[in-house]
Amino acid sequence: MALPVNVGALLESEVIEDPLYKDEGLCVLGIFGKTAMLPGSPKEFLINTLADKHIYPLFGLDETDNHKSGSLIQAYYSQENRVLYLVLTSVCDNRQLLRACESLSTGVGHSEAHEFWNGADKQHCLALLYLFSLCHVLLLVHPTCCFDVTYDRLFRALDALRQKVLPLLRAAIKDTLISKEWKVNCRPCPPRLLFVFQMNGALRSYGGNGSDPSGGNADKPKKHSPRRRLQHALEDQIYRIFRKSRVLTNQSSNCLFTVPANQAFVYVVPGPEEDPVAAVLGQLRSNCALRENDTSTSVSGPRRYQQMRHSARQPSFNVESSSLSGGQLVDCSLKEFLWQHVELVLTKKGFDDSVGRNPQPSHFELPTYTKWAQVAYRLHQVMIANTEEETAELAVKVQSQLKFLEGFLDADAKFSENRCQKALPLAHSAYQSNLPHNYTTTVHKNQLTQALRVYSQHARGVAFQRYALQLHEDCYKFWSNGHQLCEERSLTDQHCVHKFHLLPQPDEKPEMDRNPPILNHNSRGRSTSSCNCGRKQSPREDPFDIQAANYDFYQMFEEKCCGKLERINFPVFQPSTPDPAPGCEEAPRPTEVAAPVPVPPSGSEPGSGPSEGERLKESIPASHPVSHTPGESTSLSLALSLGQSTDSLGPYGDGGGGEGQEKRPSLVDRQASTVEYLPGMLHSGCSKGLLPKFSSWSLVKLGPAKTYNPHTGLEQPGFLPGSSFLLPWDVVIRSRSEEEVGLTEPLDGGPSSWPAPNKTVAGKRGSAGGLGRGRRRDDVARAFVGFEYEDSRGRRFLSSGPDKVVKVLGPGGAKEPATRALNTDMPLYIPSPAQGRGLKTHYAQLARLYIVVPDAPLEITLNPQVQPGPPPCPVFHPEQTELVLPPDGLWVLRFPYSYVTDRGPCYPPKENQPLASYKVLRGILRANTASPLPPQ
Repeated sequence: MALPVNVGALLESEVIEDPLYKDEGLCVLGIFGKTAMLPGSPKEFLINTLADKHIYPLFGLDETDNHKSGSLIQAYYSQENRVLYLVLTSVCDNRQLLRACESLSTGVGHSEAHEFWNGADKQHCLALLYLFSLCHVLLLVHPTCCFDVTYDRLFRALDALRQKVLPLLRAAIKDTLISKEWKVNCRPCPPRLLFVFQMNGALRSYGGNGSDPSGGNADKPKKHSPRRRLQHALEDQIYRIFRKSRVLTNQSSNCLFTVPANQAFVYVVPGPEEDPVAAVLGQLRSNCALRENDTSTSVSGPRRYQQMRHSARQPSFNVESSSLSGGQLVDCSLKEFLWQHVELVLTKKGFDDSVGRNPQPSHFELPTYTKWAQVAYRLHQVMIANTEEETAELAVKVQSQLKFLEGFLDADAKFSENRCQKALPLAHSAYQSNLPHNYTTTVHKNQLTQALRVYSQHARGVAFQRYALQLHEDCYKFWSNGHQLCEERSLTDQHCVHKFHLLPQPDEKPEMDRNPPILNHNSRGRSTSSCNCGRKQSPREDPFDIQAANYDFYQMFEEKCCGKLERINFPVFQPSTPDPAPGCEEAPRPTEVAAPVPVPPSGSEPGSGPSEGERLKESIPASHPVSHTPGESTSLSLALSLGQSTDSLGPYGDGGGGEGQEKRPSLVDRQASTVEYLPGMLHSGCSKGLLPKFSSWSLVKLGPAKTYNPHTGLEQPGFLPGSSFLLPWDVVIRSRSEEEVGLTEPLDGGPSSWPAPNKTVAGKRGSAGGLGRGRRRDDVARAFVGFEYEDSRGRRFLSSGPDKVVKVLGPGGAKEPATRALNTDMPLYIPSPAQGRGLKTHYAQLARLYIVVPDAPLEITLNPQVQPGPPPCPVFHPEQTELVLPPDGLWVLRFPYSYVTDRGPCYPPKENQPLASYKVLRGILRANTASPLPPQ
């Protein structure tokens, strides 16, 4: 064999042996260990010395031998010396370590890198066990002259692993032609372990002849050189360490390896000389000169190693002078040190390394190459290669036993495991501290963050991430196991207090005993609110849906309070199919062509076909588009408003002539869907042609205009003292001239004389008929307006401006006009003037708008538009806009309690949010002079 090859390739190939050595036994020598960072230090170079051949190059090895980061065993068979060299290279060697680092250089975390190195260590241990199962002599090479105590842990791990996989190895070699002892012990003999340390400059300060540098005893040299004394000290140290850890015992057959009792087993390779030229000349002289006792006749045959043993040829990196001055003993070379152990193998004497009172001889075999290769191939398939189907099952079982090594090899992971296990209960305590019985996802995440902070303060090492994930899972299991709070939030931004539950079906009753329970949402929040007209107050639960907030609560007062009042009903969805579907609120959709016009739920029921809509359109003259009677006003406003935006209703509210009829929309544009309904509230972002199932607004009439007394204010419960007075609103009514009256007579078809426009206004001059001589040209009609705010405790008050509360202390009513409130954006929320003792700010919400319409030729148009949040919050409005209020009445517009879009509710403002974004847009009321209809 001229070149070293992989042991797998060696075992699969046929080695042509010399007939002289075919029946001779061979000594298997294994070499493993670590290499230094200096050039020319790989352990393969030792074979150059031992075989006296230039086998491995001095300047780098072939990089094509192995491109993986795993272990590699190279073999070199010297037939003439009857020695088979097995060299193990792994991540402990420089070039393998560099390749492993290159593969881990991109995007690999700490835990993944640790798993990689841990796997490499396990494969290294398996390759080492392979060497310990096949070799007679093992050579441990270390780059320094200090013993690495981690080998003690490594050998204990190998010994434990060998005991685990021994039944598997026996099954693998049971059919080979070897002795029974070899089959039982799965090795030819307990291998002898030798140690080779390389000098790292520790003894260079001594003289070249190895004498003591002290000046007093310079003339009297010691018996042993410093290097030999170092070898003796290392032997004593290594033996004590292995005996203490029970790696070495009295009976060698039970040990992983043995060390000789009466022979040297530690060798220190001297470092390079200071003068490289002198070292090269000395090497050349020693290689060219023959010893005096050397003969010219060459010895042939299988014992030629005896002559080579006495040869003075040595490589450059371990040459040592054999002629030291003085009385010192001559230090042997590396080849002489090793060959004394190889001789015991080749002469079949074996190793008698057992100690104690009754030493037991250990088994020993010197196999031929054929027998050895047969056993080595079987073990290689089970432990290294795993390419045959017959041994695949055994190979998988051997790999599964590598997990047993973690307790021995991975001290970092073991420390990290113990540390993280101790930190885990501390993190659990931090998570559960100050926790309510049920809590939300936000609380869970906050407590988990605190637990991870405590965990990170105590946990260390590679197990950090794995136990952090376990902490996540444990905390989530604790939360979901009966501690999870319902995640639903009320329309006032309060959480449901129940644990995770299901909502009852329409015909189902709540059940607390089920898992999960069936309950309605409840935030334990209660507030006091008034009815539609404001005359009665009642406590209410915190609503979780829009129907409970804006419809169901107020329906409870219908029989007791508001049911008999005159009202204007807003149009709602009227289904034409048994199972209507909710429509989309965002994307505009075409209106239904063949659908009938929906009508208010109360009053006389108009026809449902298109012809009825045409009759409704044609029944009102063009010059009088709005009737002053409630029923006609409602029907006409409904007919004009369905499917129309706020801007398109403007011309019809003013009452034009023929031009107004040309701009009037057709019936197709005004129809609403009867198949799809609006799931939420009507706002500026909704599709045209969709109506909700119920109206969130309410418009009722408390009575005629005289119902309100300006001197006493509104006599309703809950008002703060002096804050129940409506603001006066004086509207100028222009008197018409005789020419204007003449122009209107043909159109109206009625009498030419009308009642005085200021008939209901007290203190105004004028008569009941015609234009009196003493009457002023311009008269004023007085209306009253009041913006009512109500807080959660039922305290109510009227506001005269964005930042002012009505406060009337004396008789006479409110003096400040309503012009300021009507011409500005009124806030939807303002701080309540009665805050109480608490530090939390209580907000009062705009709940109602009171309008006193006088009995005068005056049209007051109602157009409420509410923006309940900062942009891009949409603008909410009733289902009917530009609504003309009939004269002579005290009307109450009730605003929605909550505002909800398809994306969720518009929550009330927090304490740190500005209130300017929550507002009612200006122009909610508009007054125009109107000509009354002739008496019927």
